[in-house]
Amino acid sequence: MTKAAPKLVLSPSRDIPFDKIVLSQANVRKVKAGVSIPGLAEDIARRTLLQGLNVRPMLDGEGQETGLFEAPAGGRRYRALELLVKQKRFAKDGPVPCIVKAANDPISAEEDSLAENTHREALHPLDEFRAMHLLVEQGGAIEEIAVRFRTTAAVVKQRLRLASVSPTLHEIYAEEGMSLDQLIAFSVSDDHERQERVWEMLAHSFNRSPAFIRQRLTENTVRASDRRALFVGVDAYVAAGGGVLRDLFEPDDGGWLQDAALLDKLTSEKLHLEGGRIGAEGWKWVAVATDLPYGYLDTLREIDGAKAPLTEAEQAQVDALKAEADALQAEYESADELPEAARARLTAIEEELDAIMERPIVFDPEEVARAGAFVSLEPDGTLYIERGWVRPEDEPEEEPEAEDVDGEDGETGAAFVGPRQPEPQVQRGVTEIGRGAPVAEPDEEDEDVIRPLPDRLVSELTAQRTLALQDAFAQTPSVAFAAVLHALALSVFYHMRTETCLGLSLNPVSFGFQAPGMKDSASARSIAERNANWKARLPKSDKDLWKALQELDGNEQAALFAHCAAYCVNALWEAAPKYDNGPISAHGVARRIEHSHVLARAVGLDMVAAGWSPTVDNYLGRVTKPRILQAVTEAKDAQTAGLIDHLKKADMAREAERLLADATWLPEPLRNPVIEADDPVIVDPAGTEGAEALPAFLGGDDEAQAEEPADEEAKTSAYGIAAE
Repeated sequence: MTKAAPKLVLSPSRDIPFDKIVLSQANVRKVKAGVSIPGLAEDIARRTLLQGLNVRPMLDGEGQETGLFEAPAGGRRYRALELLVKQKRFAKDGPVPCIVKAANDPISAEEDSLAENTHREALHPLDEFRAMHLLVEQGGAIEEIAVRFRTTAAVVKQRLRLASVSPTLHEIYAEEGMSLDQLIAFSVSDDHERQERVWEMLAHSFNRSPAFIRQRLTENTVRASDRRALFVGVDAYVAAGGGVLRDLFEPDDGGWLQDAALLDKLTSEKLHLEGGRIGAEGWKWVAVATDLPYGYLDTLREIDGAKAPLTEAEQAQVDALKAEADALQAEYESADELPEAARARLTAIEEELDAIMERPIVFDPEEVARAGAFVSLEPDGTLYIERGWVRPEDEPEEEPEAEDVDGEDGETGAAFVGPRQPEPQVQRGVTEIGRGAPVAEPDEEDEDVIRPLPDRLVSELTAQRTLALQDAFAQTPSVAFAAVLHALALSVFYHMRTETCLGLSLNPVSFGFQAPGMKDSASARSIAERNANWKARLPKSDKDLWKALQELDGNEQAALFAHCAAYCVNALWEAAPKYDNGPISAHGVARRIEHSHVLARAVGLDMVAAGWSPTVDNYLGRVTKPRILQAVTEAKDAQTAGLIDHLKKADMAREAERLLADATWLPEPLRNPVIEADDPVIVDPAGTEGAEALPAFLGGDDEAQAEEPADEEAKTSAYGIAAE
């Protein structure tokens, strides 16, 4: 019968007076690391010793115990107790709990010291987060916890934020399914459901970076650096009941405002107050908008104003400041450099002078009574105020010249035109502009069917294309001349203009539907800058314009010609009435779009180079899921599209935006179809015979387009636009 293995016998423990213990030279810790000795002493003083010392009896020369003990393990605790004794906070013979090993133990003291410092597992970060959260729940103050654990309040807040992440994600992190950096990124939001949905999305995404996680969690919020947030103020937004997300781990530029609707409401209210203040100056109207649309000044006339003159008191102040500055400069004229105090005073004087000389513009009260002002926001949240613009309907009517009549006495007199009627009372007010009808979301029924694009979306896309085409047209004078000549020849010799996309009467194209940010697009900025340059060169009076134009050389005339003609370029798709009984017809729109393709090819239009890329706002969030998948498939491949086909519509659109960010994909309304160089420009005097089919993105059923309609009603339906 085999004997049972002997049971393990642990080393005994006992309390040993501190003055009977000495620090062993066998302790392997030689380099100071971790919590300092004073810090450890304070912790021991607060909660007493949590772990005893490991000691061995000291022997004399004959191998007998001396009554003293050496501590090869626990040296830092020994030094902390030693400090407490020096501070008279612990008795020098106070009992210390110790594990006592035999002096002749086969395991060396050095090995014990190494084992104690090696066989210890650091606390898992998740346990640390949860422990600090528990301490707060037990009533501990964040600042006190920070002091106890030798850290800062900011670090404690970070641990508490990490503890508030979804428990589901905690478990994934504990099982090493995600990194600490990813968990930190999830802490930017306090919505557990949203956190879990984003994590599920990452399973099918190439990008799992912390930055991408933060972007997904904050995509429905507004940055605190947004012009609306800067204008209203985060404090005012919070006081109104709004919430703010903050990132405690990365610079967040003020965080994210969660309630966009509340922010818009506060912005509108404050803008209207500012509009009322501007209106009190006497303007007939004030229009306010967070973001003014492109071309908002096109049909208006600017009135002239002059800077207000300095008052006597202001002039005296200016003279005194200039005299003081001259005196300072004269005093230190021979010095190598100005003293700091003199330099600071000169700077202050310059700032005061600038403030005084920045004069308000004064307008003629009669002009003010018929003009208005715009109030909007600059990108930095400051007010943008544009005063002194007259609408066409508010222009003063020219009074007919009085006819001379001969009086009975032979003298010339003025014709009697009747008493002057009193002018109607002007109704002044503040109106909000730039708010169009709400955009209808596409119907998600029959998700697998790719239907024609919505009417409004096609209008918005072709509006953006028209703007870019105008810009490219203006930079290609030779094409501009040819296009205008073509339109003139059509009008003179063929008595029609439906083949050209130029409105030769110089009627600027207006965009009824505009995608967000169109006013700030690269094409809009380019046109505006070019227009401002020409406006500065040309005379103010139209009477002097002819002479000024004659002084331009041929290239300058060509460039100005192209710039002016560009405003007539109209590549805009518009929804025609069902029976073509309105000002436009489906046939006319189709011919206009067809000619715009010819023009686009001639000027080398590239919408990608013009700055357009598909986003949730301008395309992906406005079409059905099959359209989104079609876009990703065309830009990438079917395999890439398959990565997002399981997502909900909103998540699919956002993920598609990321996938298409570096692609050159364009929706059909923005593409330039391939046109053979030898293809003639079709001119159809009858207006209906030989009508060409609409582009694919505007058409309905493919089979219906393949056959020529038998009657006029069928012809109309074939060119109809089926809205999604």
